[in-house]
Amino acid sequence: MIGRLAGRIVWKGADQLLIDVGGVGYEVHCAERTLAALPPRGAQAVIYTDLLVREDLMRLYGFLSLAEREWHRLLVTVQGVGAKGALAILGTLGAEGVSRAIALGDFAAIKAAPGIGPKLARRIVNELKDKAPAVMAMAAEMSRDEPAPDPAPAGTASGEQPAVPDAAPQKDDRQGDDTEARARAQGEALSALVNLGYGQGEAAAAVAAALEESDGADTAALIRSALRRLAPGTG
Repeated sequence: MIGRLAGRIVWKGADQLLIDVGGVGYEVHCAERTLAALPPRGAQAVIYTDLLVREDLMRLYGFLSLAEREWHRLLVTVQGVGAKGALAILGTLGAEGVSRAIALGDFAAIKAAPGIGPKLARRIVNELKDKAPAVMAMAAEMSRDEPAPDPAPAGTASGEQPAVPDAAPQKDDRQGDDTEARARAQGEALSALVNLGYGQGEAAAAVAAALEESDGADTAALIRSALRRLAPGTG
């Protein structure tokens, strides 16, 4: 399986590109939105890929993020949605827009994609709505800032070992780890809901209420529970 390519863009067309990776050129089919977001010809780029294999075809599809790739994989599981149809939906809405439309039951947004009729749009939403929180959690986790490495202590030369302070008394960090994981999941769920268009206050309240009911720190579960609270007609 070819899951990721990093190389130089040789050529960009209307719905595909050619990327040189170590002297090997890979032809990758992409949504128009994806192609527009990638750097120009001759520049270095990184793209996530999914390989479609059939009896008469082997084709690589390219995506800007793992969340976008996951949505493409889920969309093609719906009867009537092929690889091109899934790309059309992602090209119209983007990964975040697809998450928003499916999580909120917005059939009209899905129907706006070329070649997607109202019946198929409803089928897509109905079949994938329970899977949206997991993809949203993936996107929120990916968007977390990587912690910056600690700088070298001042006054130490290259290759010189810094002084090690006296070790602090050992303690059980299990409770602290659990608290940190819950806080991280809460932040990721809140970010996902705000990206859906909910206000900061109502999203925070829904996530906090969901967190009180949860024993664990599963971001997708928090999103799913919070969405139920935010749905019209629920209290």
